[in-house]
Amino acid sequence: MAKNENKTQPTDVSPADFIASVEHDRRREDAKVLLKWFEDVTGYAPKMWGPSLIGYGRYHYKYDSGREGDMLVTGFSPRKANLVMYIMPGYRDMGEKLARLGKHKLGKSCLYINKLADIDMDVLREIVEDGVAYMKANYQTWDA
Repeated sequence: MAKNENKTQPTDVSPADFIASVEHDRRREDAKVLLKWFEDVTGYAPKMWGPSLIGYGRYHYKYDSGREGDMLVTGFSPRKANLVMYIMPGYRDMGEKLARLGKHKLGKSCLYINKLADIDMDVLREIVEDGVAYMKANYQTWDA
């Protein structure tokens, strides 16, 4: 199978500059908090992935089909509608943590929240740490 490039690639844009350009005041302020918070929790430096994802760490994957590439270990994006957290292994066995988190919605690897005030940041830390530990245990990972 020919190796296809992921559409989402690391860029040279500064995450702080990207956050400064976020129009929605609450999203911008919450993103400023998350920029440092994710770095503290993961130990990885922030890096822009594509035009709107702030990622921490990098991992290499290879599917049975032969497709392979690199992607962020975890991260977030201050979208217009909400904040999106990316927990790459998904939410296996996290029902108890999610029940304690606060107001949120889930996608496969996405956690959607309206504002940080809606959630318990200590529980979010548990979720992110669990996801990062899973990625380190199951994939080759490194700082982006």
